[in-house]
Amino acid sequence: MKIKQIAHLAFDVADMEQSLHFYCDVLGFTRAFDIRDDQGNPWIEYIKVTEGQFVELFYGGRDKPAAPPRPVGFSHLCLEVEDIHETAEHLRRHGVKLDVEPVKGKDHNWQCWAKDPDGNRIEFMQLDPSSPQMNC
Repeated sequence: MKIKQIAHLAFDVADMEQSLHFYCDVLGFTRAFDIRDDQGNPWIEYIKVTEGQFVELFYGGRDKPAAPPRPVGFSHLCLEVEDIHETAEHLRRHGVKLDVEPVKGKDHNWQCWAKDPDGNRIEFMQLDPSSPQMNC
């Protein structure tokens, strides 16, 4: 079996418009298409990150039971960026609070962290040529 790439990450969202604003207007992704349920109601919004990679946003997150503080499962979404400092400034200009300012990690890559409107953790990473990700 050969895994080619991450196809998508999925999030249950509390406020679809707020989430669409964050992923499309702030991060610059494209609203690709939506899927409706059997009754014709909005169900999933597909957000295109790059060719063949998407974020799925599911309606109705607020109606789901609360999860424990650190459930087993999703941890964070990591997005590779060209310039970590420009990315951090862009996020700040759009009112996004950084949980971690740009810092070099143990893998030699620059990273900063923020949350989307539903509190999902997002890592922004600028790869360093000496990093293990670039040399494996």
